[in-house]
Amino acid sequence: MAVIVTLAALGGTAGATSNSRPSCHVRAISFQGWNAQEISNEWTRLTIVPQLGGRLMQVNFNGHDFLFINPKYRGKYISPVEAAGRWVNYGGDKTWPMPEGANDEGHWVLKSDLLDDGSYDLKVLSEGARCAVRLEGPPDPATGLQYSREISLDKHSPQISFLTTMKNICGHPIEWAMQTVSQYDVSDHRAAGTFNPNFWAFTPTNPNSAYFEGYQVRDGLANDPSFAVEDHLFRLHWLYLQNEVWLDSTAGWLAVVDDTSRYAMVERFQYQPGAAYPGKASVIFYKNGATLELDEQLKPRLGSSTQEETPFYMEAEINSPMVHLKPGENFEMSTTWFPTRADKTLQSVVDAGAVIAPLMAVRTPTGFVISGRFGVFFPGALQAHLFDGRGIEIGRLPLEAVKPEEMAVLQKQVTAPAETVRISLHLMDESGADRGSLGEALVATRSGGQT
Repeated sequence: MAVIVTLAALGGTAGATSNSRPSCHVRAISFQGWNAQEISNEWTRLTIVPQLGGRLMQVNFNGHDFLFINPKYRGKYISPVEAAGRWVNYGGDKTWPMPEGANDEGHWVLKSDLLDDGSYDLKVLSEGARCAVRLEGPPDPATGLQYSREISLDKHSPQISFLTTMKNICGHPIEWAMQTVSQYDVSDHRAAGTFNPNFWAFTPTNPNSAYFEGYQVRDGLANDPSFAVEDHLFRLHWLYLQNEVWLDSTAGWLAVVDDTSRYAMVERFQYQPGAAYPGKASVIFYKNGATLELDEQLKPRLGSSTQEETPFYMEAEINSPMVHLKPGENFEMSTTWFPTRADKTLQSVVDAGAVIAPLMAVRTPTGFVISGRFGVFFPGALQAHLFDGRGIEIGRLPLEAVKPEEMAVLQKQVTAPAETVRISLHLMDESGADRGSLGEALVATRSGGQT
């Protein structure tokens, strides 16, 4: 007999809970000396400084700040004219052209220019159930590009959505890719002047990678001990060594994890099979840190090894494919961020959340014990879908309420039909919508066998 589950069984009037959430808001604020706009809901605050190239300067989730802000330039603005060709690194999150370099007009030189440091116009598109702003950048004659970006947040979850557009504003065809550049703070706030020794980044490697190790070190030590691949998952343990690593990941996600605080950010994107990516890379990680240099006598030395010279941050970068644009044509790139809770044992990312310890089910005389650890993307409740040996769903069981600001630690004895051989763990949000499976497991006996 199937187990019938109602919304009431999952925690009462889920729709009423969802509708009773406070609205999101957009407001003008002063932020560390800059004029800024803040988008907020009950979980998340997004701080945008339009003057600084439309940067998203900070993301705060449940009291935790994710992004690096350079103390050297806090509250300051240096125009591209004043910068005179040097790069002014304010921090935060921004959009850049790719490929980089000085080869020809089809490469972008990393410097302060209208794309990176021009003043963007901000327009509020909506508030209430969904908050959205649009940032419109100035046209850049040097590249022939103009950027705009929509950033949105609704009242139902911490999910952050981006829609970035590049437009050809010149009179001839051009070819570029876009890159989102997010600088994460890796300083240790427990002790001034030190870095966090427990900061990690992840993305799946491509099973058919063009790179020999599944990744390619483009700058820094090729055998940097920060890097490892386990079960097709690239793992970066941040160390204070400058390095840049490229990956042709097709999975459509990367994650950064502060294992000290157990806060995580998952960035999701849509990989386009068969498209030409700059240098074949869809994901790039850059570690700021000390460099190995040669002095005047060609002897090696360690350079840039102080926090003031080389502050503690790591860049997570997502590339679009290379795009051929005729005059007046646009290209859009959509990305989504999910702040949540996780630790360095993160295994994978699925639509509903981050899998830290995969789902397990062990047979007991009256049912089975379900276990696992997850960082969920939406508030709601976990639900077990039960299947028999023929693959037919025979029931659903409500488990427990979950929320993004707390790691979901599941260790629960449940009563279930004896013919259950497989379970799938789903996240139901507060409106009753199924946000997808957090994993599947065969029901095992206590001795380790499967039924």
